[in-house]
Amino acid sequence: MKASGIRPQASGLSHAIGWPEALPGPEARALSLRAFVSHRAALLMFVLAATVSGCQQPRAATETEFVGPAPPVREALALPNRPGSIKFAAIGDAGRGDRAQYDVSAQMQAFRSVFKFDFVVMLGDNVYDGGTPRDYRLKFELPYKPFLDEGIEFYATIGNHDDPNQPQYAPFHMRGQRYYTFVADGSLLSRLTDTDVRFFMIDTEALERTQLSWLDRELGRSRARWNIPVFHRPIYTSGRYRLPATILRSSLEPVLLRHDVRLALSGHEHFYQRTPPQSGVTYFISGGAGSLRRGDLRRSRLTADGYDADYHFMLFEVTRDRIFYQAISRTGHSIDSGTIDKDR
Repeated sequence: MKASGIRPQASGLSHAIGWPEALPGPEARALSLRAFVSHRAALLMFVLAATVSGCQQPRAATETEFVGPAPPVREALALPNRPGSIKFAAIGDAGRGDRAQYDVSAQMQAFRSVFKFDFVVMLGDNVYDGGTPRDYRLKFELPYKPFLDEGIEFYATIGNHDDPNQPQYAPFHMRGQRYYTFVADGSLLSRLTDTDVRFFMIDTEALERTQLSWLDRELGRSRARWNIPVFHRPIYTSGRYRLPATILRSSLEPVLLRHDVRLALSGHEHFYQRTPPQSGVTYFISGGAGSLRRGDLRRSRLTADGYDADYHFMLFEVTRDRIFYQAISRTGHSIDSGTIDKDR
């Protein structure tokens, strides 16, 4: 993998509303008045969201767990598993070190026995509420030891529960940067068939002008056939953070729409959701690899499919003209699957 990035100058985010809170030092002094006002507006919108949520009856897109055992992995796999395709997994909000995380990891191992994904994209909240060597061991290294032993690489984007020093943790391939880009290493066959993908790992904990300019510039420079932005906090959601998401959307979406983006990945909401295309872009939320809020997903015009009854992970397969996706529960049941075409 090839990676590049710039270390941003910005603060952390409030866990309550998902927006910057004041920190000591030059980062705090660098916050503009406009950012300050935006953060306060986000707080107001979060309060309004909580009020509205309290008045609505939760309605999950998939309200019950699957009944009965899952079919064998070879039957459950909905991806074509073609030679020369680029294969990867995605997990979000995983790093708790508990039974659910191990269960999802075990199911990932089962599917990798037939679908040989080469790397894993982490969608934030990778190691909850801690940054000690023990935290990383208990909440990442042990749950995913079988993958690490096989040389499977993990590429992380930072979340609101992650330690600020997480970019220094070598196994996450962040190289000291809070935002960065990398190209998936493809096989000779994938290169011969013009199948390549570049990922843009975005820091939504400090999405300021410098980072947006970097993203706009790097997307414009990319010669990859597929460009996939990855960020922790969603900009479209049918969950509890839908109103704060609109503020984040106002900054991030215009950059994505200026370039040839067809899908984006995020976490933060502890469920699975796929949106209908929004101005040609399909948005996935996959925040259930170690965290779950049952009944938190509400049906809306943004819910093409979703699931909040159990934990899950995702698999992707990239070909020249199409990306195949599948969401899988920790019991091995297929939640959702489909394709995204390169041409709009």
